[in-house]
This record gives sequence, structure tokens and C-alpha cells, in this order.
Amino acid sequence: MVCPLCGERKAKRACPALNKLICAVCCGTKRLVEINCPSDCVYLTTAKAHPPAVVQRQLEHDRALLLPLLGGMSERQARVFLMLSALVARHQGEPFQTLKDEDITLAAEALASTLETSMRGIVYEHRAATLPGDRLLTDLKALVAEIAKEGGTGLERDAAIALRRLEAGARAVARSHPSGTAFQELLVRLLLPTGGPGDSPEGPTAPASSLIIP
Repeated sequence: MVCPLCGERKAKRACPALNKLICAVCCGTKRLVEINCPSDCVYLTTAKAHPPAVVQRQLEHDRALLLPLLGGMSERQARVFLMLSALVARHQGEPFQTLKDEDITLAAEALASTLETSMRGIVYEHRAATLPGDRLLTDLKALVAEIAKEGGTGLERDAAIALRRLEAGARAVARSHPSGTAFQELLVRLLLPTGGPGDSPEGPTAPASSLIIP
């Protein structure tokens, strides 16, 4: 179906003001100019809440926080870091127990310590000090075990390095946003650009990301 306003592009958006389908371009350029949009229009409210310039500045700020964490890592370590970070981005806490940045710090720290202890020939399971952190630790541990099947101790070493970087990032953000969820939200914006924490994992592969590994 062709957009009735421009007569060129496909009409995909339901316009509540015109009560018909229009194209995305006309919706964006003629909104409140030629179209008397109601205040509850989902496209209008989304545009007001997330204007493109604001989104771009947010992404630049997010990259400035996350890219230094990748510095000095090998390509494989960086990919493991992104895989673990994507899992953290998708992780959803239990009702009334939101995953906090402190929980991410504790979970990454505990699993890194367990892997480092194992590489010294000592079997000891470190635990996170909070229940949400311990739930995240269980998921992180399962992912590390899956990606380490072929890599052995070498990949466990890479995972420990990646987890320490994840811990450092979460800890740094938690200092500036105490008792918040800013770090997980940052990971969602960078690593799940088309979805959110509710997206289903697709297995141990590097996530689709707006982040470029240097």
C-alpha cells in the first residue's frame, strides 16, 4: 500500500490523526506540521522522549565508557567480553529484586576469582554476596563453561580477564550511579540496539553490536 501523503513510499505506520497508514518519512517530517498529531500518538511520544541527537550523544557517551575496557585485550578476549556483556544486558532480575550494578560487580568478581583459583590447581567456588548477583553468576558460569568446551584452560584464562574488565566497568559506573542500573542499561543500548533485556539469547556467539572492537 502506497502512502497517501507522498504517493511514493510504502505506508507502514498507523496514523491516529488521519486514521490511515502513512510512511515513516511523512510521519517524521510532517508530524505537527501538516498532521495534527494527538498527544498520545506513540510515534510522537517516542520522538519527544528520544530525539535522534540525544540518542547519538548518549551512544557516544556509552562508547567512551566501554571502549577503554577493551584496551590491551586480544581479539578473542574482547569477543568473550562482549559475549559476557551481552548476557548481562539480557539478564532480568526476579520481581522486586532488580539487578543492580553492584550485583554485576559481585558476580563478575566471583566468577573471575573462581577461574583464577582453578588455574592454580585449586577448586573453590566463589559466590556473589547478593541473591541477584548470585543468579547472574550462575548464568555467567554456564556461558563460560559452554564457550570453554573447545578452548580449554586457555579460554578460561581469557574469560577471567574479560570478567575482570566487566567487573571494573560495573564498579566504575556504580561509583557515579550508586544503587542504580546504569551499567546494564549502557550494555543494553550498545549490545542490544534493536531489542532489550527480554531478548532471548542465541547461544555463545558475539552479539550484534554498535560497538567496534579496536
